Order: sequence, then structure tokens, then C-alpha cells
Amino acid sequence: MSSTGPDPEPPEATPAPDDVPRPPDVVRRLALLWNPPQPSGRGRRARLTLDDVVAAGIAIADAEGLDALSMRKVATRLGVGAMSLYTYVPGRTELLDLMIDRAFAELDLPSPDASWRDGLAQHARQHWELFQRHPWVLQTNMWRLPLTPHVLDAQEAGLRTLVDTALPPRQVVEIVGLVDAFVRGLARASVAESAERDASGMANDEYWTSMSSFWADHFDPERYPTMLRIWNAGGFDVESASLDVPLERLLDSVEMAIERAR
Repeated sequence: MSSTGPDPEPPEATPAPDDVPRPPDVVRRLALLWNPPQPSGRGRRARLTLDDVVAAGIAIADAEGLDALSMRKVATRLGVGAMSLYTYVPGRTELLDLMIDRAFAELDLPSPDASWRDGLAQHARQHWELFQRHPWVLQTNMWRLPLTPHVLDAQEAGLRTLVDTALPPRQVVEIVGLVDAFVRGLARASVAESAERDASGMANDEYWTSMSSFWADHFDPERYPTMLRIWNAGGFDVESASLDVPLERLLDSVEMAIERAR
């Protein structure tokens, strides 16, 4: 089902409800995502809401990265005791699930009537922009994204872009997974470059200019003739960490796969 990593083969038939394993921690995680508790409406109005807790977690992760996220730090940001947070969310794992769901809710998903190319391009660009806004999402295990409503909405929309082409279902999953991995890889490079620029105060072009002596003092044209040939032909004159051009090349490859399938 997921386009972000290998999944086990689906069962031949849906198992009976009593045959499905339900570890207590899994039941608790999924219930919080799909059936969150609602305010009772009785007594004094609660000082916080679950949305407040999730928003505070995202603010910390956006500013400081995922390693900085803790229940104690969230509580401090909200001005409450750490133990009071457990009224809203059982722990950091469940909080992170909710944060990821909230982040994926920001995606502008491709419409069902979009062409496959426009839809898949929008799927890719929306995820790219999401990772720029919330780079901490890339610090999670993207092969084990939580089964949240908005994560599944995004996967559904991504698969839908190709399901009515001539591609067989397994290839649809493979291609959407390839696009997802491609976007994540470029996004990680972009995020790392931004962090390096902020830490050093040196932009990418400035850094490579500072390393210019390498080409005069150490580069060996006989050892790297292909690199030199491509350099002289302008092959390296590309914008680093850019999405648009390589995405178009990837979509061209998808188009060829569709044509072959037809």
C-alpha cells in the first residue's frame, strides 16, 4: 500500500476481525489517529487541546530539529507540567504520529481529473515544498510512515495519478515509490545545503570558489578524462538541489514506460 518502502504481500482475502493481531500499543496509536477523543463539553474548559500540543511539537521540530523534540520541551513551551501532556497524548511516539499527519494535511493533492503527468508533478512538488517547510519529517523513517489519515490521503492521490494508465499495478507502485525517493533525496540535499550555508555563512557558489585551487594543484585530467570532457562541454552547468529540471527528466522516463505498456 505504501509507496515509500517495501510492504508485505497483501492477503488473499481480508482476515476476519478476530484474526487480526492487535498489540495494545498499536491499538492505542491508531485509535488516537483515527478516533481521537472529543472534548466532553462538561465542566471547566480545558486549558489546552490536542491541537495545541501537536502545534507546539511542530514548532519545536521546525526550529530545532527532531532530536530536540521531547514531551518535557513541549510542556515547557505550553507553560504546563510535563505530566499534564499525557492527558492528551500517551508519549513522544504518538505525538510524532500526529505531527506527521498534521504536516501531510498541508499538501495540495492532485485532483482526480488531472492528467497523469500534471498530477504526478504536483504530487512531487507538493512533497518537496512540505520537506522545505518541515525538514524534520525527513529525519523520520520514511519506510515506516505512520498510518495516518493524511499520509494515506497523499499515497492514494499519488497512486491515482497512474492507476488508469496502461501500467500494471505493480509498476504503478514502483514508479510512485521512485518519485517519492527521488524527491526525498533532493530535499535532503537542499536541507543540508541550507544548514551548511547558515552555519558557515558561505553560499554554495562561494564555497566552491574557495576550493578553486584544487583544480590547479591536484586535479589529474588523465585520471578523470570523462569528467573533464563533460566539464568542458558545460555538462556541470546545472543548478544544484533544484527540482524542476530533473523532475521533468524523470517524468519523461515515466512517459516512455507508459508508451511501452500500451
